[in-house]
Amino acid sequence: MGIQKLGIFGGTFNPPHLGHLILAETAVNDLRLDRVFFVPAGQPPHKTTIPLAPAQDRLAMVKLATAHNQQLAVSGIDMDRPGPHYTTDMVRIFQGFYPSADIYFLMGSDSLRDLLAWSHPDQLIHMAKLVVMQRPAIYPDLASLSRALPGLLERVYFLDAPEIEISSTAIVKRLKRGESVRYRVPDSVLTYLMERRLYVRKS
Repeated sequence: MGIQKLGIFGGTFNPPHLGHLILAETAVNDLRLDRVFFVPAGQPPHKTTIPLAPAQDRLAMVKLATAHNQQLAVSGIDMDRPGPHYTTDMVRIFQGFYPSADIYFLMGSDSLRDLLAWSHPDQLIHMAKLVVMQRPAIYPDLASLSRALPGLLERVYFLDAPEIEISSTAIVKRLKRGESVRYRVPDSVLTYLMERRLYVRKS
């Protein structure tokens, strides 16, 4: 058996939606990844002002969203350690579990744009290749990024994937307004959202 190629997809998944699944599926197919691990963040340092569903609800929804694809897995390692939770630390933990694997970190172009604000991005690009899905109208300044992070461009792969205008933030806003989010999230996640009344102002 050759070297494993493992994808890591970190994020709040607040909630998980079809755009997340399209990114993971495209990465599996285009890069021939053996598996993509979804890693819901426990206490993300850059989103502390954004209301989050409880960690266990977000973990449960990710498990529901990925349940029928054997190449997608879920890891709770970011929730099982004290915060704040930085991507570099999480990827390093994965390296400890899979020391001989090639690691690919999945992100949107908005995350690549903001990479210099992350904790130790220089370490991240040495530990993992960055797999980027283009977000609508978000085009990172690659020249500036590569000047600040030498070697970055050799570690970035842009996926040829459809630009999907679905975001967790927009989904939460629709739920708060009582609007439908059908066809934006998997049916199993939709059922969970409705049953738990997540993101809905409770009277």
